[in-house]
Amino acid sequence: MRSSALWTALCICMYGTVVDCSVKKLGNNTGRFANATLVRLNEFLSAGYKKGVRPVRDWRQSTTVAIDLMVYAILNVDEKNQVLTTYVWYRQQWTDEFLMWDPEEFDEVKKISIPTANIWIPDILINEFVDVGKSPDIPYVYVGHDGLVSNYKPIQVVTACSLNIYNFPYDVQKCSLTFQSWLHTTKDINITLMRSPEAVKTDKSVFMNQGEWELLHVLSTYNAFSIDNDDYYAEMKFHVVIRRRPLFYTVNLLLPSMFLMVMDIVGFYLPPDSGERVSFKITLLLGYSVFLIIVSDTLPATAIGTPLIGVYFVVCMALLVISLTESVLIVRLVHKQDLQSRVPQWVKHLVLEKATVLLCIRNKKICSFRSQGSDLPLYKENNMNTAEQQDTLTMITSAIHCNHHSCEGSRDSGRTLGLGLSAHESGPPVMDGILREITTIRQFLEKKDESREIAKEWLQVGYVLDILLFRVYLLTVLAYGITLGSLWSIWQNV
Repeated sequence: MRSSALWTALCICMYGTVVDCSVKKLGNNTGRFANATLVRLNEFLSAGYKKGVRPVRDWRQSTTVAIDLMVYAILNVDEKNQVLTTYVWYRQQWTDEFLMWDPEEFDEVKKISIPTANIWIPDILINEFVDVGKSPDIPYVYVGHDGLVSNYKPIQVVTACSLNIYNFPYDVQKCSLTFQSWLHTTKDINITLMRSPEAVKTDKSVFMNQGEWELLHVLSTYNAFSIDNDDYYAEMKFHVVIRRRPLFYTVNLLLPSMFLMVMDIVGFYLPPDSGERVSFKITLLLGYSVFLIIVSDTLPATAIGTPLIGVYFVVCMALLVISLTESVLIVRLVHKQDLQSRVPQWVKHLVLEKATVLLCIRNKKICSFRSQGSDLPLYKENNMNTAEQQDTLTMITSAIHCNHHSCEGSRDSGRTLGLGLSAHESGPPVMDGILREITTIRQFLEKKDESREIAKEWLQVGYVLDILLFRVYLLTVLAYGITLGSLWSIWQNV
């Protein structure tokens, strides 16, 4: 007791040596903590510390917090909810004037880690926070002998971000992380960068570059704003610029769609007068519908817009429908034309004369070049049979006319033609009936020949229109593909 009182009296004698006396007093620990420098230093820093007060001796002086950000990984980009999930390494430093010591008095210890809960921490938050991520808890901070506090910790950041998916899958997204003190103004807490903006922009040393997204750069800007034109708040905004890698979507979305469109173009080379073309195009249309159902879950969806690739798929579906409609019309023209009227003269003039010159078709009778698989071989055979039938009918008609002047001649003709008519059956009434029947048959055959000629004309018109519509369709698909390819190439380069 006497030694303790004496030591206290000596310490009070000189005001300037109060701190030294307290250090030596705290160093008189016994037991397992005897001569433990870190324990003595921790007790020295904790003695009388008030963590609820901003650590400055002059309240007019603001505390400057230097921050730094390094992007480690892009965990998720939710286009529907407009949310970006990143994993960052966050660092902040500030000077605590109440956490200083002389290294010579503590075995040259210049840094010590102390619990975060025991010291003052600036209330710097991210404005875009929408959810608490699964960040590991780092309970310690480093404190230097000059009072510099270093708080380094990884953070899983779930923030709101305005995502523009129009250029999907060649899109570039720019999301911001705004750090600011939620309560303190610039008179109390100011914010600055630990490194230069150029170093922050090009730093990709810790980024995991194997995912879907590629980190382009991180831009940083400082801003001081005021709400009521009186108190100003400091903020440091980091713009994280990322770009999607499009290879997966190109292989699984664009190429299958292009292959189906190519097969649709190839389907025009099937004969238009056969039903195979329509069946083939209906199969393609059904296949494309199933393809769209499969990829619908892959495409990003938002309430404010649709990606251009979705428009591309819809236009491709519309082109397939147009192609099927064109094939149906052409088949309707070239198939079963017995009941149609003749081709109008203006149609012949425009299609069989003007269009053939425009399309560089040498022979107007296109059907003669595509007679395979059609009814054209039957036309020649039917024409030959019709001619023979008409010759026979002519002979029969002549014989009947001869019967009106000479029955003998009629009987000779009847025997010659093998009609087997008896004498009492060869009267004029019988011959008139036979003549009417034969005339009816002849008119039927002539009408049938006329129908075949009409069918040939419509078949020629159908073939010419088929070539014309095919070339127009081909030019439309090529122009559409070149336009989209150019746009995506420009966006990817930019």
